[in-house]
Amino acid sequence: MKFSVLVAFVPEDLEQDCIDAAREQGAGGITLLSGRGIANTTKKTFFGLSFDGSQSVLMMVLEKSLSLEVLKAIQGIIMPNDTDSQGLVFTVPLEHLGGIDLSQYEKFEQHVKEGF
Repeated sequence: MKFSVLVAFVPEDLEQDCIDAAREQGAGGITLLSGRGIANTTKKTFFGLSFDGSQSVLMMVLEKSLSLEVLKAIQGIIMPNDTDSQGLVFTVPLEHLGGIDLSQYEKFEQHVKEGF
């Protein structure tokens, strides 16, 4: 079975929506990290002070075919009108994997058997 790591950088206010969308698509465990992004253009706020904003980083190990569905679901949230993106989501293939919970592995196998 092939696995991928999905990484999503999302604004904190969209974090729960992205988690819910990933779970609806079949994602199990999700690791959350805090981050801070610096955009290519400076955003001005009150009194000319710049604010880049804090972000959440979502990381999850997924069966390869499932990762595309989760990516699409998160992309629909962070880029609702296909022009203005509020984040970034991508997958990276895994060559080696250790420490995965066997119940999660069984869920992946069942997902593949059901034809997603």
